[in-house]
Amino acid sequence: MTDTATSRPTVIVDDLHIKYKTFASGKAANSTRALLQRQRGVRVVHAVKGVSFVAREGESIGVIGHNGSGKSSLMRSIAGLQQPASGSVYASSQPALLGVNAALLGDLSGGKNVILGSLALGHSRAEAEENYQEIVDFSGLEEFIDLPMKTYSSGMAARLRFSIAVSRDHRILLVDEALAVGDKEFRAKSEARIRELRDQAGTVFLVSHSMRSILDTCSRVIWIDHGNLKMDGDPQEVVDAYQASKN
Repeated sequence: MTDTATSRPTVIVDDLHIKYKTFASGKAANSTRALLQRQRGVRVVHAVKGVSFVAREGESIGVIGHNGSGKSSLMRSIAGLQQPASGSVYASSQPALLGVNAALLGDLSGGKNVILGSLALGHSRAEAEENYQEIVDFSGLEEFIDLPMKTYSSGMAARLRFSIAVSRDHRILLVDEALAVGDKEFRAKSEARIRELRDQAGTVFLVSHSMRSILDTCSRVIWIDHGNLKMDGDPQEVVDAYQASKN
C-alpha cells in the first residue's frame, strides 16, 4: 500500500463554498426568466461552507454526515459538475463520479449499456468488448443482461453502474452511496475493488450512510455537518464522534 504521508496530493479543496438558489417550494431556480418572475420566492441555500482539505495518492476517504449536510454537493464540485460560489478545487486528473443516479439508457439492454458506459469512461471499442464479460460477471446480472434497463430494479441498475465504473483504474474515483445496493456478497466485492483501486495509488472518496462500509473500506474519514467540515481523521474516531452526536 502507498505511504500516504509522503505521497503526492491528488485533490486540494481550498475554502470551498457552494450556494444554490431555490424557490421556497424547494425547486431549483435555474433560469433568469424564472428568477425575474418569482424573485420574492427565491432563497439561497449555503450547501458547503468554507471546506478545506488535501487528499493524497493511496487514500480511501469516507465522507459522512446526515442527509442534506452537503456531502453530494462537495462530491459534485470535486468532479467539476458544480461551480463553487467561492474557493477552489484542484485535481491532478479528471475525477470520475459514480452515483446510484448516474444515467444509463432505459430503452437499451443492460449489455448495450455496458458497452456505452465503457466508451464513456474512455475505453476504445476493442477495450470495451474485451472488458464486457468481466463487467457482467462482476455485476452478477448475466441472466438479465439482454433485458432493457427500464425493466431493472433500482438495485440492479445501481449494481451495473458500479460494475461499469470500476472496470477502469481511476486516479480519482468518487463513489456516492453505490455500496448501499446489492446483497452482502456484492457489497464485499465492491469494497474489495475500492481497496484495490486505492492500493494502486488511486484516491477514492466514498459517500455512505453505512458506517460498516466506511470502516471496512476507508483509511480516513471526513465528517460534513450542515456544510461545515466537522472532523477529519482516523475512521474509528470520526465515526464514533458522529454516532455519539446523533444520540
